[in-house]
Amino acid sequence: MESGLQRKIKIAKTNNRIQMFTIDLKPHKKVYFASDQHFGAPNPQASRLREERFIRWLDVVKADGQVLFLMGDLFDFWHEWQYVVPKGYVRVLGKLAELKDAGVEMYFFVGNHDLWMKDYFQEELGIPVFFEKQYFEINGKRFLLAHGDGLGPGDKGYKRMKKLFTNPLAQWAFRWLHPDIAMKIAMYLSQKNKMISGEEDKAFLGEDKEFLILYSKEKLKHQQIDYFVFGHRHLPMVLKLNETSQYINLGDWISYNTFGVFEKEFELKTFEDK
Repeated sequence: MESGLQRKIKIAKTNNRIQMFTIDLKPHKKVYFASDQHFGAPNPQASRLREERFIRWLDVVKADGQVLFLMGDLFDFWHEWQYVVPKGYVRVLGKLAELKDAGVEMYFFVGNHDLWMKDYFQEELGIPVFFEKQYFEINGKRFLLAHGDGLGPGDKGYKRMKKLFTNPLAQWAFRWLHPDIAMKIAMYLSQKNKMISGEEDKAFLGEDKEFLILYSKEKLKHQQIDYFVFGHRHLPMVLKLNETSQYINLGDWISYNTFGVFEKEFELKTFEDK
C-alpha cells in the first residue's frame, strides 16, 4: 500500500510543479542519507566486500531510522529491461526489502550511473524513485535533495552526454541489445570513461569552483533552504553558506564510508565498521 507521501509524489509529477514534501519525525527516530556505493565496480570481489559493509550499516539504520534517502549511484551501472535487471546485488536488495518491511521509508534519487532506472524499485521494493531534485521539509527544516550531476555551471560535455543517455530513442535502441552484450559495453564505459562516470578529482576545488556550491548559492538568492544535500562529488563536505544554510556532500562508500544523519541538526558521519 502506498503512503500519503508517495501519492503526493505522483501528483507532483502529474502537475509538473515544485512541491515541498513534509516528514514529521517520531520521537527518537532519525533520517539517514547515503550516496555513491557504486556496487559492481571495480570488480565483483571488491564490490562484494563493500556491499557487505554497507549492509552492516543498514542494520544501524534499521535500529532507529524512520527514513532513508539513497542519493544515487547505488550501482556502478543499472539498466532495466521489461523482464530483466542486472545480475547480482541480491544481498543489498534483500536488505532494503527487509528495512522496508520493518517500516523504514526509503526514497531513491537516480545518479549518473543508474539513471536508466524505471519501476523496479517501486514495484518490487516499494521505494519511490526521483529523477530530479526534490524539496523536503523535515521537522521544520527545509532540504533540497539531489544526486547532483548536471546541476550548476560548467561540465557541458557531461550535460550533452546526459541528454543522449536520457533520450527516449537512444534508450529504446539500447534495450534492443541482448543484456549480455549491453551490460559488457555499459560496465566498460562506466569504469573507463571519465565523462560518463562523472568522477571528480578528490580534492576541494574552492568555493568559487565547486559547481554544486555555486548552484546552492544561486538557489539561496530566491529560496530559503536549510540544507542542500548531494552525492556525486565523492568528497565528504560540509560548508556553511550563511547563518542558516549548509551545503553537504555525502562522500562515498569507496574511500570514505560516510553518511548523513538528521534528528534535530544534520551531521556527516563515518561508519566505523567493527
